[in-house]
Amino acid sequence: MPRGSWRGGVGAALLCPMLFGCAQPGTQTACTSPLKPAVEVNLYFGRDKPAGGEVSEAEWASFLSEVVTPRFPAGLTVIDARGQHRDPAGVIGAERTKLVVVVVFDPPAHRSKVASIVETYTKRFGQHEVFRVEQPVCAG
Repeated sequence: MPRGSWRGGVGAALLCPMLFGCAQPGTQTACTSPLKPAVEVNLYFGRDKPAGGEVSEAEWASFLSEVVTPRFPAGLTVIDARGQHRDPAGVIGAERTKLVVVVVFDPPAHRSKVASIVETYTKRFGQHEVFRVEQPVCAG
């Protein structure tokens, strides 16, 4: 099983339209005041390193403060999670994961910030990818 290749969140993304009637990507969300249209960005950071070991809490804290927080200083949420995935060979694996949730009111300006975060994480910790989900929401 390749390490650091978790693709978590797919189930949540598939259930979203069935449970909540989520808007399709690219559609405008109609919001009731005082809420405003926004985009919720969910980033799933698998912690297994391909060469072995795991991204430590200290390494994560450093990454969060140096890379993520400066790009989204208005606020974000970090959730500890456990992800599961099936690799191309059909082997099911699991790993500890950090889920970062950010709500942005300036789409598409957030895209370059997210791309920079993902690029830094994959290079710093030898990851194949960071799984990403975006959905329109009403927030305020």
